[in-house]
Amino acid sequence: MMVLLAVLFLAAGFLCGGVFFSPETAAFFSESSKWVLYLLMFSVGVSVGANRQVFHQMRQYHVRILVIPACIIAGSLVGGALCSWLAGRPLAQGLSVSSGLGWYSLAGVMLTELSGPAVGSLAFLSNLMRELVSFLIIPFLAKRLGPYAAIAPAAATSEDTTLSLLRRYTGETAAVMAVVNGVACSAAAPVLMQLFASFG
Repeated sequence: MMVLLAVLFLAAGFLCGGVFFSPETAAFFSESSKWVLYLLMFSVGVSVGANRQVFHQMRQYHVRILVIPACIIAGSLVGGALCSWLAGRPLAQGLSVSSGLGWYSLAGVMLTELSGPAVGSLAFLSNLMRELVSFLIIPFLAKRLGPYAAIAPAAATSEDTTLSLLRRYTGETAAVMAVVNGVACSAAAPVLMQLFASFG
């Protein structure tokens, strides 16, 4: 339902920007997007801070708990580099877009600010597609490759939108790991996007 609403609001924005709003109104929305980004980061911090299981799991596994998010981030960047090569786009763009790690609302706003509306739109759509595909393949991956492999496509969304699906198909232990993974990916996403966008 959340993904459908995101697509509907995007379509409504295209319609309003192209037909109903003046250039001045569109510029206002563009300028205010950074405040939306700050609010988004604050709300994620609140939700993470309120989840006591995350800190318990971190104390239990120490550094080992970062293996899954580190592999997911590395795989995402390799995929972004490959896609940029196939599409004939600059490497920095592919890396910055894939650094969204499925967090489409952040990636769209942040990369629009950093790299312009074309890259921002690409980041929004590609990360939205990642979340959609995650919903489709998590049950298959959990059954065929195991619970921890099912966390990989979800990336940053494993702490929120895909968590209920992961809990259903992987069990409680892997679900807690999914929350920790989502926190780590969510923390890494803005840093990596900022880094790679600066190269472009």
